[in-house]
Amino acid sequence: MKKLLVVLCGVLLSVFVLTAAAQAADKIAFVNLARAFSEYSKTKDFDKTLTEKEKNYTAERDKKLNEFNALKDKFSILSDKEKEAKKGELENKAKAIKDFISQREGELRKEQEDKMKEVLKDIESTVKSYAEKEGYAMVFNDRVLVYQGKNLDITDQIVGILNKKK
Repeated sequence: MKKLLVVLCGVLLSVFVLTAAAQAADKIAFVNLARAFSEYSKTKDFDKTLTEKEKNYTAERDKKLNEFNALKDKFSILSDKEKEAKKGELENKAKAIKDFISQREGELRKEQEDKMKEVLKDIESTVKSYAEKEGYAMVFNDRVLVYQGKNLDITDQIVGILNKKK
């Protein structure tokens, strides 16, 4: 009799847990992260800033390369004795340009990565707070789903919340 009671309690508990899990899993959604990322106003602001910095870098790099090419052209018409004396200057200028390009491109790449991380963090925290507020058990990235019904898409709501924050 005790065994039957224990088994019956176990079955009832299992049914209760499974029912609760099934009810919690009823409310699911997905977010198109690429669209949320591109439509987020902060992403657009970062793109403008980074594009401007890239233009400035390109102009500065081109100026340095033009100066180097002018120096190189002058170098080619020098006598062997003068070339030997100016060879170090030309090599130093080439190394300085390489270092400049490497440093600036690294800085731009790092800044772009940092900005992307910041935007993705904003999106993730917004999705989390929206899901908790609206009672979603799960929210998926649209890229991992083979099929998704459009009625489960909460991307518009997420983009709206993100852009209101600004």
